[in-house]
Amino acid sequence: MLDMHTHSFFSDGELIPAELVRRAKVAGYRAIAITDHGDHSNLDLVIPRIVNVCAKLSQAYDIIVIPGIELTHVPPVYIDELAKDARSLGARIVLVHGETIVEPVPPGTNLAALKAEIDILAHPGLITEEEARLACGKEILLEISARKGHSLTNGHVLKMARSCGAKLILNTDSHAPGDLVSREEAVKIAHGAGMTETEVTAMFDNAQCLVEKICK
Repeated sequence: MLDMHTHSFFSDGELIPAELVRRAKVAGYRAIAITDHGDHSNLDLVIPRIVNVCAKLSQAYDIIVIPGIELTHVPPVYIDELAKDARSLGARIVLVHGETIVEPVPPGTNLAALKAEIDILAHPGLITEEEARLACGKEILLEISARKGHSLTNGHVLKMARSCGAKLILNTDSHAPGDLVSREEAVKIAHGAGMTETEVTAMFDNAQCLVEKICK
């Protein structure tokens, strides 16, 4: 399992990074990204600490641990600026908290995120076909979410991705130990969204390609 969207206690997760990574390793994960929630208030506090601990945990547990950030509820006008700031602080992967239907995310977040230099648009809710085409053109991955609530629009995200060839990735958005899933569980979630076996394989390949790109 490759999971590019998880949270530690540096935002609203329950676990310190060491326990999160250890649990992922025991669960059979080959790579995990720690992508705590961020905005103007905390990027400079969270990212350097995550960068430091990820390097240590990768070596200690023989698992790829990627430092990142999920820009969350950020006013759309600031998303591009903060994405650049996150990279400069050492984030190797940048997600934006998309327009999930279960939270009051500012309208225009999906579009602003897709115009910025990010890697993944997380749980993009009722993403439009125009936005999906933009994601395709910029090779930004659209997330199929394993998280309760955010997963309600997985089928719609799949439909929009199919319409224009946008690439998908499945992440857990883990906040607690029980949120981590096995590859077998991930396959069931993907099938639940309506994905074919070919699409599931391609989705896992997308995650592998992203990890390889980051680790170059």
